[in-house]
Amino acid sequence: MVKILGVAGSLRKGSYNAALLRAAVGAAPEGVELVLGTIRGVPLFDADEEALGLPPAVTALREGIRAADGLLIVSPEYNASIPGVVKNAVDWVSRVYPGDPSPFAGKPVAVMGASMGNFGTIQAQDAWRPVFKRVEAQMWFGGQVTIPRAQTIFDAEGTLTDEATVRRLSDFLKGFAGFVGKMRA
Repeated sequence: MVKILGVAGSLRKGSYNAALLRAAVGAAPEGVELVLGTIRGVPLFDADEEALGLPPAVTALREGIRAADGLLIVSPEYNASIPGVVKNAVDWVSRVYPGDPSPFAGKPVAVMGASMGNFGTIQAQDAWRPVFKRVEAQMWFGGQVTIPRAQTIFDAEGTLTDEATVRRLSDFLKGFAGFVGKMRA
C-alpha cells in the first residue's frame, strides 16, 4: 500500500482545488491510500514565533508529510503563480532543526490543480518546480492534471461530475504511486 498525503492549496470552503482533492481520494486506485492533510491554521511565517516553538498546525503538517510515502499538492494558480498560503506552509515545513530534518528531503511530490480560467494551473505547476527542488523533494513529472474551467465539471456541492476527469485522476495517482514505489525501493 502506498500512502500519499494530499493537501489543497486553498483555504476557501468552496475551493475547486479542495473539491479536486476530495475527488482524487475517491478515484485512488487499488493499492493507493490518499489521506487528506490541511494547511488550515498555519500562521504566516515569523522567525520570532518559530523561536517559541512550532505552531501545532505546522507540527501536524510536518508529521503528516513525514509519515506519508508521497505528497500531493493540489494547487490553485494566482496571478500566473503559486498561492501565498500554501507556499507559506511549505516554507514552515521545510525548516531544518537539529535532529529534525525537513520532511521534504527525498520525499516524492506531485502537483495538480484546477482553475476557472482556460489554462488550468499550468503556470503554477511550473512555479512549484524550483521550490520543491530547493527543499530537496523529488518531483514527479510523469503525469499532469491541469483542470481548466473547473466551474463546468463540479456541481454546486463540489462533486466532480466529469467521468473522464475521474479516470485521469485515477491514472495520475497510479503513475505517481508507481514513482513513489520506485523511490521507496
